[in-house]
Amino acid sequence: MGIGNTSYEERRQKRVEQNKKRLEDLNLIHLSQALKNLSPKSSPMKKVGKPRIIDKQTVEVRRSARVASNPAPVYAEISLPRFSSPRKSYGVVKARDFTNRVIASDDVREYAIEEAEKLNAKLEEEGFPTLVRPMLPSHVTGGFWLGLPTDFCRRSLPTNDGMVTLVDEENEEYPVVYLARKRGLSGGWKGFAESHELVDGDAVIFQVISSSVLKVYIIRGSGQDSGTD
Repeated sequence: MGIGNTSYEERRQKRVEQNKKRLEDLNLIHLSQALKNLSPKSSPMKKVGKPRIIDKQTVEVRRSARVASNPAPVYAEISLPRFSSPRKSYGVVKARDFTNRVIASDDVREYAIEEAEKLNAKLEEEGFPTLVRPMLPSHVTGGFWLGLPTDFCRRSLPTNDGMVTLVDEENEEYPVVYLARKRGLSGGWKGFAESHELVDGDAVIFQVISSSVLKVYIIRGSGQDSGTD
């Protein structure tokens, strides 16, 4: 046992000497000693400067030479009275007055259409395109919109929106807006309908003199009463 312990101590001591020699070769011993001798330095603190003092001075406002001789303007607050504007109401639609609306009977409609067809047969002999249009409540009251058949519009009326002229039997002219895409008469038709007192049950014949001029003939549905007497 004594011999074994001695050989172990010799080997350990020899290994320590070898390691120390390696550290000396690498100069690590002196480097570690130098690090131990260094004392940590405190980081420099920023110097707190003195607060900045702003010197407030009254500076004269520069004025142009043209008004320099005039006295300086004095601005004062003026209190204005409050004005309350009337509140607007939106979404309220004014009710239409349909008290004078005339609703035609089937007999009245049939009479006006038959008489219009008779007159239309004579007008076709003149060689101009014609159209018989019975009047409905929407044509002569309320919206005053007169829709026209697609084929009639394509063959006889302008291809774009524009003005057409309606000429009555007294040769009075009425400019009316024609909407090509919607195929109907809009602005101005109301004036024509009211001027000629058109009512539900009447029949209107349009004779196309040109693409923008239409002769208009009116057949009264109320003529049935005078015809039966």
